[in-house]
Amino acid sequence: MAGVVHLVMENAVKAMSLNWLTPAGRVSALPPYVFARLDELKARAREQGLDLIDLGMGNPDGPAPQPVIEAAIAALQNPANHGYPPFEGTANFRRAITSWYRRRYDVDLNPDSEALPLLGSKEGLGHLALAYINPGDLVLVPSPAYPAHFRGPVIAGGKIHNLILKPENDWLIDLGAIPDDVAQKAKILYFNYPNNPTAATAPREFFEDIVAFARKHEILLVHDLCYAELAFDGYQPTSLLEIPGAKEISVEFHTLSKTYNMAGWRVGFVVGNSQVIQGLRTLKTNLDYGIFAVLQTAAETALQLPDLYVSEVQARYRRRRDFLIEGLGQLGWTVPKTKATMYLWVPCPPGEGSTDFALDVLQKTGVVVTPGNAFGEAGEGYVRVSLIAECDRLGEALRRFKEAGIRYSAEAVVSGKE
Repeated sequence: MAGVVHLVMENAVKAMSLNWLTPAGRVSALPPYVFARLDELKARAREQGLDLIDLGMGNPDGPAPQPVIEAAIAALQNPANHGYPPFEGTANFRRAITSWYRRRYDVDLNPDSEALPLLGSKEGLGHLALAYINPGDLVLVPSPAYPAHFRGPVIAGGKIHNLILKPENDWLIDLGAIPDDVAQKAKILYFNYPNNPTAATAPREFFEDIVAFARKHEILLVHDLCYAELAFDGYQPTSLLEIPGAKEISVEFHTLSKTYNMAGWRVGFVVGNSQVIQGLRTLKTNLDYGIFAVLQTAAETALQLPDLYVSEVQARYRRRRDFLIEGLGQLGWTVPKTKATMYLWVPCPPGEGSTDFALDVLQKTGVVVTPGNAFGEAGEGYVRVSLIAECDRLGEALRRFKEAGIRYSAEAVVSGKE
C-alpha cells in the first residue's frame, strides 16, 4: 500500500506545472533575441534539407590564427592555469591590452586600473548597465543599434531615449536634435563607430563633438569599438580615448571575436575611466570568476600578432565587400562602399518589411540575412548581410537570388511586384 501511495504521489509531482511561477518583469519585457530566433529557423531549414548560406550573424568563418591556437595548447599544459583566474584578469593580459592601445592609438592606460578583461564585450556591456543604471534612469541609445546596447539598459530598468540614425545623415548621431531637457536627464550614452549594423563610420570631429556634449551634460559615454581593425582602403577608425578629456567621462569596449576569429572563445575587454571600470569589476566579482587563464594567454598572443596578419584579414573582407556590392548592383541594389566592419546594410525592396523580406529570402534561397528591425525600430526597411563567407559562396547566394527573382526595384509597387 505504501508503494502505491508513493507511486501516486510521484506521478502527481511529475504532473505539477509551474504555472504560478512567472519570470521577473525585466525578463518578460525582453522580446525574443533575434539571433536565437534565427538559429531556430536555420535548424528547421536544415531539417528540410536546405543548403544554408548563413550571412546572418557576425560570426567570422575559419579558425583563430595558428599562433593563438598554439599558445592556448601550450597554456593548457601548465597546471597553474587550471585554477580560478584573478578577478581583474591576469597582469600579462592587461599589459597586452594597454600595450596594444599605445601601439594602435598612442593612448597611455594604466593596466592595473584602466583595463579590465571580459567574457566577451557583450557580457561587459550588459553588466555595465547593471552596475550603473538604476530603474528609471534615462539612457541615450541609437536606433538602429547592436541589441546589447539597448537590452542591457532595459534589463537594468533604465528608460531608453532612442537617437534615430538616418541615411541622409550618414547614420551618425545628430547631437543637435537631442532636446536639452533630455540631455540634462540622461545618465549614459551608448554608441558604436564603425557601426553595427549600418557599417557607418564617424570622423574624428564627431568624436570631439560627442565628448564636448557629454562633458557639458555630465553623461557617461560608452563606446563599442569592436570593429577597430576591420577597416579598408586606408581608413583608420578613431578610438574615443584619443580625444582629449574623453577618458574622464568614458569607457571603450573591444572584442577579439571579429579580427581574430575568436567569437566562441568569449574574450573581450574594456578600457577607460578607472572609477567606472572599478564599479564594473565590483559587480563582476559577485557574478563570475573571470576568463579561463588559458584563454587570456591566447588573447595576449592575438594582440601581439604582427600587422601583416591584420592586413590579410582586412584584404579578405575587402574582397568580399567588393564582390557582393558588385553582385547586388547587378540585381538592382545600390549599396555604398563601406569603409569598415564585416557587414553590408542593404535596403529591402520597396513595400517589403525587413522581417518578411528576410524570411522570404530564407525560404526561397536558403540564404540567411538579419532583418533590420532586430536592431531597433529605425532599422526597419533594411537587412544586414554579413561578409562571413568566401566569394564562391557569396556568388552562389547571388545566383540563388537571381534564380528566385529576388532583386531591388525602385519602381516596385507596395505589393513588392514589379
